[in-house]
Amino acid sequence: MSHIPRKRFGQNFLQDQGVIQGIIAAINPRPGDVLVEIGPGLAALTEPLMQRAGKLHVVEIDRDIVSHLAGRFSPEQLVIHNADALKFDFAALAAEINPTGQIRLAGNLPYNISTPLLFHLASFGDAISDMHFMLQKEVVDRMVAEPSTTDYGRLSVMLQVRFNMDKVLDVPPTAFYPPPKVDSSVVRMMPWAVNPWPAVDLAALETLVATAFGQRRKTIRNNLKGIADDATLAAVGIDAGWRPENISVGQYIDLTNALAAR
Repeated sequence: MSHIPRKRFGQNFLQDQGVIQGIIAAINPRPGDVLVEIGPGLAALTEPLMQRAGKLHVVEIDRDIVSHLAGRFSPEQLVIHNADALKFDFAALAAEINPTGQIRLAGNLPYNISTPLLFHLASFGDAISDMHFMLQKEVVDRMVAEPSTTDYGRLSVMLQVRFNMDKVLDVPPTAFYPPPKVDSSVVRMMPWAVNPWPAVDLAALETLVATAFGQRRKTIRNNLKGIADDATLAAVGIDAGWRPENISVGQYIDLTNALAAR
């Protein structure tokens, strides 16, 4: 297929066979797996995923690519959902195609919408058994970052509270056409089998974390002025002189719970 990559869809097509095999090995698809690929593009991952699982669902917004895929694969092999992944209901799909109500997700996500898409996908955690995504390396580094590092921030906290994550592969720009201007990485995301933090209001946590990281250079005392005083911070093990990146996921959750209990 001769397809001109579309900048508005953030299209960079994976073509390096070594990288493709590395990603497939990380996903480890098995016969009967209920797999959904986001952004199949020119089917670099689609075909090996489908061959190993036996059947594959894909979510693709580009109608030209949908037409190409529909002409290349049978509906028994490939079920195509022509939709915007940012608006797609993955929980409804999981309930429809798997009696267990869970799906496996994979894909080379469009880098221009990666952060909002990750937050959208996080809302379907109960319907997802695992996710393997190619993303901009800088984003993956932020996702898996430890406290007291420059990469640690709002994205780290709000995804780590939901998922156990690790970076499985780094990918150079030369693996794509056209080559992106950034390095890429593959991340594995698995909802916690036993959530370390089961009792937390995620909406309240999100508001608190967004406020805390509103000004990274300021102390948590300044950023949470009028929300949490020094005594409240100290009660959950937080020094009021710390900056927001010095506070662990567990401490943000303890602080959210302490504020709710007031």
